[in-house]
Amino acid sequence: MVVNPLVGVLFHWLGGASAASFYVPYKRVQRWSWEVYWLTGGTISWVVTPWVFAALRTNDLLGVLHATPSSTIFWCYFWGAMWGLGSIAFGLTMRYLGLSLGMAVALGLTTVIGTLGPPLFRGKIGAIALTSSGQTTFAGIALAVAGILIVARAGQAKDRELGAFGTSSAIAEFDLKKGLLLAVFAGMLSSCFAFGLDAGEPIRKLTVAAGTGQLSRGLPVLCVVLAGGFTTNFLWCLGMIIRNRSAGEFTGHARAASAGNAKSSPLLRNYSLCTLAGILWYLQFFFYTMGESQMGRFGFSSWTLHMASIILFSTLWGFTLGEWITSSRRTRAMVWIGISTLVSATIVIGVGNYLASIEPANTAVTSRQ
Repeated sequence: MVVNPLVGVLFHWLGGASAASFYVPYKRVQRWSWEVYWLTGGTISWVVTPWVFAALRTNDLLGVLHATPSSTIFWCYFWGAMWGLGSIAFGLTMRYLGLSLGMAVALGLTTVIGTLGPPLFRGKIGAIALTSSGQTTFAGIALAVAGILIVARAGQAKDRELGAFGTSSAIAEFDLKKGLLLAVFAGMLSSCFAFGLDAGEPIRKLTVAAGTGQLSRGLPVLCVVLAGGFTTNFLWCLGMIIRNRSAGEFTGHARAASAGNAKSSPLLRNYSLCTLAGILWYLQFFFYTMGESQMGRFGFSSWTLHMASIILFSTLWGFTLGEWITSSRRTRAMVWIGISTLVSATIVIGVGNYLASIEPANTAVTSRQ
């Protein structure tokens, strides 16, 4: 199997750019509650798009999934459902800690657990650490975590500079204790997506055996993992729709009591924006599976590359949208140091994976991580 880790890094950057961009269309949705546009876009992300892309780019999709052991289907679905809970907790973390501090704790934990968890559970991490390629890859992972923390620290400094009364005034519902507990919970469960992808290795093997190319072998796995994520998000949104009585918004009627008027929402515009957001969200993992397929024996490092790329491009979006324009020179310098660290981390991880691809067989880890 011929792989090219440097091409894999490029695919992960494309996935990170998609992940960093998906929320932009949601900002232009009008007179829809969060639960309505989140469920609409999520249906595209987690149900429609995965099956469409997998059906178009793989061979015998239904036959492959039918031949997959039921235990594999269960664990992929289970880890996807746990990730769904983590994504909900992640949103609440931003509510109580704000973007910068919440990102630092939640994404930091997600990066470390999601990257090292699968090889640790498989008992392979010690063997990886004995190789020069593994040591290089671990150095890149540590560098990525450092970059995330630097960017988060810069974000925290920006929050302080925006309000004379500090963090608690800038965040209306700031609650450090509750926020940190949720951040830990979100960080642990959000990393479950990586566990779901790792559990899908039998599906990847069956997909390749059915004649699908290397780049697209991970797409059927996404169908199962994202089905689990859709389940938990659907139940959460359904509960909010019932509580807030917002179901009418799907047909264009805003809640008169809360909206203050009975104007109908622009349905075509809203559904189009949610569809665009949903496709962008899915594309992060479409490119992720392509990138992971090129990382060889150290495929576990793909999760670090994914997280680092999201932070990188999210921060660049922030500069594009003028979010840092009022920040001090020191704060802007700090965020650029963080971005440079993240770019360096992706390069180091790519080099580590490349070294693994050229190491002699007797010094390399011979099984996929």
